[in-house]
Amino acid sequence: MTDWQALYADRMGGVVASDIRERMKLLDASQIIHLGGGLPDPDIFPYEPLAAASQAIWSDRARARTALQYAPSEGHAPLRQWIADYMTSHGAPCAIDNILITNGSQQGLDFAAKLLLSPGDLAMVEIPSFIGALRAFDAYQPRYIGLPERSEDWRASELGGAKFCYVGPDFRNPTGTTMTLAEREALLDLAAETGMALLEDGCYEQLRYDGEDIPSLLALAIGRHGDIEKVPVLHTGTFSKTIAPSLRIGWIAGPAEAIRKLVLIKQASDLATSALNQMLLLDVVKTGLDASIQTACTVYRARRDAMLRTLEEAMPDTVRWTRPEGGLYIWGELPEGVDGTRFAERALLEHSVSIISGAAFYPARAANVDVRRNTFRLSFSMIGEEPARTGVLRLGALAHEMVSASA
Repeated sequence: MTDWQALYADRMGGVVASDIRERMKLLDASQIIHLGGGLPDPDIFPYEPLAAASQAIWSDRARARTALQYAPSEGHAPLRQWIADYMTSHGAPCAIDNILITNGSQQGLDFAAKLLLSPGDLAMVEIPSFIGALRAFDAYQPRYIGLPERSEDWRASELGGAKFCYVGPDFRNPTGTTMTLAEREALLDLAAETGMALLEDGCYEQLRYDGEDIPSLLALAIGRHGDIEKVPVLHTGTFSKTIAPSLRIGWIAGPAEAIRKLVLIKQASDLATSALNQMLLLDVVKTGLDASIQTACTVYRARRDAMLRTLEEAMPDTVRWTRPEGGLYIWGELPEGVDGTRFAERALLEHSVSIISGAAFYPARAANVDVRRNTFRLSFSMIGEEPARTGVLRLGALAHEMVSASA
């Protein structure tokens, strides 16, 4: 028999299953209350606009021929232009040549890592970090260094040598927290001092429920340098959180030189993103993106508020959590000595509540990083207020028990 283990490339040694994806397999278990994975709610997808867009394509033979053919590797040109115009209107002036369409922003993260990382290179990531980004980076065998939590500690003398720094400035996954304007400016200063690139994950930036919008790193960098061709930023975006994830339409925005290299990676990876999906999406977002964003924000804001109220009611005084201004996540912190992984395991096995332990969001063997094992992540995106309340009340009872036992 073939010994597949002996044939695997060295890089596969660092590729492990995602705790989130494994728990998603439990979605059909109706008795489980899902407070872990941050899937968008299918009840708010724009079904009628998508159906109308589909019918419009099939009723026009010329458009249908285009939809069923290979798309250009760069992406459907009208969609690329629409995204360039959209980003320009949101403070990041760019042109069609600055946009590459990807299969979701996850593919954008993978491509950026493939573009920039050789085995052994240093990659800087925010701590804790999005699991999907870490898994994408792991395949290219980097060494990790954590971006310190406080911007006062962002010293080039201690943080130099990284090829890029990965951050999700808005309502980041997993903590739900947001980088201030001052922190974004400080990160751009750090990039200028060290020569590293910045990989900005913008997948949640449209889901703001409170507070003032803050310019993206890309927008701020263009403001500094006067031209997107001079910036150190690659920005990934997606329509998965605002329209529908199964269309798998995301994009990378950045200097045209880098985009041209990324197009070559795209060609070798999957040749092109579905032309049909791109055309469907464009027809919907041209007139309906704002409405979809408003619907999502209205639904998710109410669920966030309800979950925060129940946490206040249910949790021991020694448990802390974030209060996100947007996005899909709340980050919880148990007292020192209470293990978040064990908390998640017992929540599922004993209380039929699925959450994600915080330890899953840390890179393996990262320099300057201490894993905070007393943490966990909640999501309020795909569950109604009443079942979410039941789940949080069960978590509160378990937290009281475990905190008392550790005292």
